[in-house]
Amino acid sequence: MPELVPLAEVVRSGFVESVHFGSAVALAPDGAVAVARGAVDAPVLPRSSAKPFQALACLLSGADLRGPGLAIAAGSHTGEDFHVRLVADILAGAGLGFEALGCPEDWPEDEATRHTLIRAGLKASRERMNCSGKHAAMIAASAASGWETASYLDADHPLQRRVRAVTEELSGERAAHVAVDGCGAPLFGLSLTGLARAVRALVVAEPGTPPRAVADAMREHPEYVGGTGHVNTSLMRALPGAVAKGGAEGVLVVALATGHAAAVKVIDGSPRATSAIALAALRAAGGDVAGAAADFASVPVLGGGRPVGEIHALEEK
Repeated sequence: MPELVPLAEVVRSGFVESVHFGSAVALAPDGAVAVARGAVDAPVLPRSSAKPFQALACLLSGADLRGPGLAIAAGSHTGEDFHVRLVADILAGAGLGFEALGCPEDWPEDEATRHTLIRAGLKASRERMNCSGKHAAMIAASAASGWETASYLDADHPLQRRVRAVTEELSGERAAHVAVDGCGAPLFGLSLTGLARAVRALVVAEPGTPPRAVADAMREHPEYVGGTGHVNTSLMRALPGAVAKGGAEGVLVVALATGHAAAVKVIDGSPRATSAIALAALRAAGGDVAGAAADFASVPVLGGGRPVGEIHALEEK
């Protein structure tokens, strides 16, 4: 296993209870590596942090995505009713319904919505799954390009080949591994440095270009990138002009409007410290993250329902 470093610690009542190991990289505004901790050149699976690149491939393939529709294509929504209505609209544009979705059935991540559905006697569904916006966009792109929609998740499908090409172009490196994501879509492994370069490329792209359209949609409609109370949504609101996208198994990318960018991978897969780690890396690279420091620089550790400690990032020694 590549060399990993301690990135965050869990302190309970003054006692270090746990430590999160992993890797983190941050880029300066010119794209140069300013902070490198751990195995930043080793491949990781970006999981849902890759959704902005997948959304760009859909846009380039003819999907009629703009504003909230483009944001939900790049997001991991919480399954609220307004998310589901937008997924339905994207699919309707392709003449299809929820039955066309290839993602698995799931309950919404939003707790209030989930409880409402359970009380109503409803079941888990594909449209409530957090990746359904991405899947709807992939179907819409396939339909717009005249490609087969039933096989849109095959790795050799024209759309997925475009996703790979876009990902490799943005990151500046070849995919190190091809996997299947939790939602069933192909997933292309990148180094953390390549992942940071890719998300930075969206933010610094020229206005009016497709890459910039993805970044702008996410920044202007963060509620479709996540949802009510979602950390990515809250982080982008706390850092105006920033793009933030987390992925399963402890992955997070954040790019500031200045061109600073960070990518984090926590090796135990926990996301609870990733925001604090990313902010620490961005700050060390010279990025202004003061707007988010109060709410995201640490996570409370509770005892008896009240704070007795915190989870915080570890600075490089």
